[in-house]
Amino acid sequence: MSDKPIWMVRAGKNAAFVDDFIEAGFVGIGFSQAGEVSSPIHRDQLAGQIAAATPGLSQGQVDNVTSQVKRFYEDLSVGDAVMTYDPNQRLYFLGEILSDVRNRDHELSRARAVRWTKQVNRDALDASTKNVLGAILTLFLVRDDAARNIWQRATPVGQHQATVGAEVKPVADEANESLEGIEARANELIDDAIARLSWDQLQELFAELLEAMGYRAEVSDKGPDRGVDIFASPDGLGLQEPRIFVEVKHRVGTRISSDQIRSFIGGRQNGDRCLYVSTGGFTKEAKYEAERSNIPITLIALPKLRELVLEHYASLSPTGLALLPMKRIYWPIT
Repeated sequence: MSDKPIWMVRAGKNAAFVDDFIEAGFVGIGFSQAGEVSSPIHRDQLAGQIAAATPGLSQGQVDNVTSQVKRFYEDLSVGDAVMTYDPNQRLYFLGEILSDVRNRDHELSRARAVRWTKQVNRDALDASTKNVLGAILTLFLVRDDAARNIWQRATPVGQHQATVGAEVKPVADEANESLEGIEARANELIDDAIARLSWDQLQELFAELLEAMGYRAEVSDKGPDRGVDIFASPDGLGLQEPRIFVEVKHRVGTRISSDQIRSFIGGRQNGDRCLYVSTGGFTKEAKYEAERSNIPITLIALPKLRELVLEHYASLSPTGLALLPMKRIYWPIT
């Protein structure tokens, strides 16, 4: 069993560029506005470049960015293992670094070529490994037991993976974490909790969210649903607009295709509004299909679903609260 260390490189804030990482075969970091980085890197000089290019950063933030950029250039090497996370699919992708740092025409312009070979479902990992991967740093090294657990559960890219065998237990808080770290960890744990719901429970949760937003929502009876899992409208009868049609797919790691989007909106009429909820995310083609649709449709992947839960949680009924029990935590601001 391999325990080779793995470099985690996040694909920008909220993994905004993860599709680019996977499809184009690279990992990268930003701050191109700081200018060229000469070798060998002089830390003070690099920190000065970053501070001058981004005057809004605090000294602590400048030091952190400087460390990340320096590490990306000097600590990573060709042949090293690397990984990144797609929260929409709940998949970690693993690969091998193929090049030194090269400039790339991209938001994250300081880039290294990567060959992606394996993937691992977050739900297949032990709780202690998830804890390690919850670090908010853009770049960090995963080693020892966590790396061993990742390699053990990894499968070839594109291969469906069962989650049996993963530990499901609370993760201990670390008292010295920053507020940003607490929020990031909480978001990941809420995603985990939503992912563990059954399909029926997820439908009920989304119907509860629509009710919390002021609509009357009805979940379709089990059996043929004619492509609609939930129907909602202001009066609950469909006589008042908007008439909202919802499809819910709960297949973590399986993205919705453009054909599925077309099938869903095919029977809709002018004035209808559509929501497609998928815990496995959506392909790029599915997103394009939704953008050019004449019927208004919003795609909701797991991160967006979590945002909606947090926004409307206080307004959920007891039934909704029971589906996803959480408690509010207060944090001092000074």
